[in-house]
Order: sequence, then C-alpha cells, then structure tokens
Amino acid sequence: MVAQIWKKYLEAFLKFVISGLALYVVFRSIDPKMTLEVMLIADSSMLLLATLFFIGSKWVSAIRLNYFFYDIGLKLSNRYNLKLYWVGMFYNLFLPGGIGGDGYKIFLLRKKYETSLRQLTTSVLLDRINGLMALCFLTGLGVLMLPFNTLTHWVTYLLVPGILLVYPLYYLALRKLFRLYLSSIHRTSILSLGVQVLQLLSALCILWSIGVNDKYLEYLVLFLLSSVVAVFPFTIGGVGARELTFVLGYTYLGIDEHIAVAFSLLFFTITAFVSLAGGVISMRKKSV
Repeated sequence: MVAQIWKKYLEAFLKFVISGLALYVVFRSIDPKMTLEVMLIADSSMLLLATLFFIGSKWVSAIRLNYFFYDIGLKLSNRYNLKLYWVGMFYNLFLPGGIGGDGYKIFLLRKKYETSLRQLTTSVLLDRINGLMALCFLTGLGVLMLPFNTLTHWVTYLLVPGILLVYPLYYLALRKLFRLYLSSIHRTSILSLGVQVLQLLSALCILWSIGVNDKYLEYLVLFLLSSVVAVFPFTIGGVGARELTFVLGYTYLGIDEHIAVAFSLLFFTITAFVSLAGGVISMRKKSV
C-alpha cells in the first residue's frame, strides 16, 4: 500500500519535471515578453466562441464514452455521464499522478453499479483509442494538404496507406479482440471525428482572436500533432508537450513561433477553465 502511494507521488513528480523541462526549452527558444503581448491582444468574443466549441467537443466526447458503456450493458443517463466525464477532466488536469480521471470513473462506476472491472477498463481504454484514431486520420490528411515542398516523398508514401488503413485496422482489431464493442463502432468513430472538428473550430477561433489571417492549415496541423503528443500521459495535462511541438514545428511550416506558443497557451487556459467545472461538480454531494 505504501509502495503504491509512493509510486503515485513519483509519477506526479516526473510529470511535473517533464512539463517543466519542456516549458524551459520552449521559453529558451522564444521571447516570453512577445508571447505574452500576443496573448494580451486576444479578442475576448472570439475566445468565448472558442470556449463554446471546446465545451461542445467535450459534450460529444462524453456521448461517445457512453456508447462504450452501453456495449457492456451499463445504461447511464446522459446527464449523469456528462457530470462524470467533467469530473474526470478535472482529475486528469489538476490531480495528476493520483487516481486520475479515468481511474476515478472506473472506481466510481464499479462501486455504484458492480460492473466488471475488466469491462470498465476496456471501455475507457477503447474510448481513448477511438479518439486517437480520429486524431491520426485528420492529422495525416492535414499533413498531405500542406504545400508539397514541406514534405519529402517518403513521408507521403507512408501517410497515404496509413490514412487508408487506420480505420480498417481498428475495425479488424475490435473484431478480433473486442467483439462486444462492434455494435457501436460506426457511431463512436463518427463522434470522434466530430470531437476533433469542434476542437479545430475552437483552435481556429483562437487564431482569429490573436489576429492570425494566413497559414491556417499550418497552425491547425501543428495543433493536431500537438494533440496526438498530448494524448500520452507524460506531462501535466499536455502542458509543455503542446508548446514544444509548436516550437519544433514552426521552422518547417514557416509560422511565427510567438504566435504559435501563445495560441497553445490560450488553448490550455480554455481547457483548464472548462475543467474547473468538474471540480465544482465533485464538491457537490450526491452529484456523481
């Protein structure tokens, strides 16, 4: 028991260290003052619209997760599932290294509904994988749409079959290993694409808010790439990982590094603000 507690503290510490190192590299590569100036000129009405699109993406994400729960016979109301999803967002962002948002959902649902731990864990994991499939698919399409001189031929040769095969391979994997979830594969896959489209709209509004009027595709492709990187739980809520992706990528795509980092920090600010609602919900008795 003591060893498990220390392991959680160590995981949290390592995440803080990695996020800190990534941010150190980022701010060594840019002028923090110029980045702050970009953030301060952001149009509040566009940021509000970006926030609404982001909230919409999380609402769709919660619906997607509920379909995976339906597959194992767990019938949650959309209202309860949305509350649970929001609390999970809060845990993931503000309580790293501990139980975590996914672990909290699994723990609570197993306790409340006496559902199989294995099925709950599989449902949550497949929900994440489903979202990652959509991210990879759209990122690949975005990279292919970039000006040809930014790509080498071998990248193109890898991307085209990767884009074409990502969903067939996902389907075959489910059919082979997780047949229980095949009934909702079409709905969950479409919802995952919807999630990413809403987040791209949120990102576009942030770009408009800070006065970006060209190279939208380049910024959005880097945003998708940074989202893929942020999926892996090596940092605190993706902090540092996203910004580092923009710093490493701006030279290849010809975008302004200060605008890119400011854009990434604004997106994180929106994420943190929206996630705070989960903390409010978790403090209310009998809410989840």
